[in-house]
Amino acid sequence: MDKFKLTRFAPTPSGFLHLGNIYSFLITKVLAEKHGAKILLRIDDLDQERVKKKYTQDIFDSLDFMGLSYDLGPKNLKDFEQNFSCLKRITLYQKHIEELIKRKAIFACDCSRNKIEKMHPKGFYTGFCKKRNLPMNTSGSTLRINTPVNQKIKIQTLEGIQESEILGILRDFVIKKKDGIPAYQLQSISDDIHYGVDLIVRGNDLFGSSIAQTFLASQLDKNGLNQITFHHHDLIFGKKNQKLSKTTGDASIQFLRKSGMKKEGVFELLGKMAGFPQPIKSFEEFSKAYLADMIIQKSDSKKS
Repeated sequence: MDKFKLTRFAPTPSGFLHLGNIYSFLITKVLAEKHGAKILLRIDDLDQERVKKKYTQDIFDSLDFMGLSYDLGPKNLKDFEQNFSCLKRITLYQKHIEELIKRKAIFACDCSRNKIEKMHPKGFYTGFCKKRNLPMNTSGSTLRINTPVNQKIKIQTLEGIQESEILGILRDFVIKKKDGIPAYQLQSISDDIHYGVDLIVRGNDLFGSSIAQTFLASQLDKNGLNQITFHHHDLIFGKKNQKLSKTTGDASIQFLRKSGMKKEGVFELLGKMAGFPQPIKSFEEFSKAYLADMIIQKSDSKKS
């Protein structure tokens, strides 16, 4: 069995934690225990326009309500703001941006969102500014990384090596936004490298981000990304088979808690949404059911 040192749960405090967030944390915890890894709570608060203190506090409240512990990271809101906020690592992100500039791996782009949408029917970036050689400090511009075309990027997963081209929506993805703030892909992989994460658990809707971040890390100075293993889990869906989001208020743990539901009820609801055959009332039961489901899926994949 593979052994890992550190995994992480990395919510963005732009809304109340919902059932999908807790589902992902539970899977992270299951795999951490199975593979001997510690769990880091990493709260991604770099987008200050969307972040609110009440949402950050809700992360601690919801995990506490569910009885879910982690090993490293902030203990409370004050500890987070003083010691763990992404704002404390701005110099790290800027250092990586400077590395990319020196390698000529990125370019400036002054295309508006409206212009990009007009240039491609699906709103994919077409590389319009790649050869314009705009200065890196051009006012109102983003910095984009020059991604390869028709080249598959390989990543290590718990299921083995997987590979994919960078998805259309992520081609030449943004590294630094117009407001000067580092973008998500850079912040996320920079933090994973910084903390020494070697197991990343996330929904399969973020498979494209795993491919993009792996390519991004390959453009930076020597780092530990080649030591990272990914696991992309299936998503759970809410009413009308819609993907859960922070805008789905009735799926938030806060809403369920204030409605009088106990944590056992939340576990039971998650078990039903995940399609587990037996009722789930605790983390231990969730862990047993999820690991059994992984064995079944692995067996089915071998047959096919």
